[in-house]
Amino acid sequence: MPRNLYVNLPVKDLARSVDFFEALEFSFNPKFTDENAACLIINERTGVMLLAENFFAGFTNKPIADARASTETLLALSLDSRADVEAFMARALAAGATPTIESKDYGFMVQHGFADPDGHQWEVFWMD
Repeated sequence: MPRNLYVNLPVKDLARSVDFFEALEFSFNPKFTDENAACLIINERTGVMLLAENFFAGFTNKPIADARASTETLLALSLDSRADVEAFMARALAAGATPTIESKDYGFMVQHGFADPDGHQWEVFWMD
């Protein structure tokens, strides 16, 4: 049986994070979305839980990493074409993302990267 995966990320301003990802044409699962959290849908088996920092803190005994100061994770998202990578990056930058790596073309793969408003690093790529 396939497994589901939910990545949990702390965010400083949940409404701002929701607005950012909606600008990237993502939707949210209303069953798992409230004033503390929003479930960003990647696909039918994968989601990213955006958790308000104070709510996120209730799930761990460790300090919350400042993603703007250190790398906590790298999130890679596959897209359907080279053009989709560039269009996605354009939307991300227009919505307030910060570029983290320049576009790289390996022939069989194209990748580009950005940091979201909380500093979480995302890579978008297409691979033949």
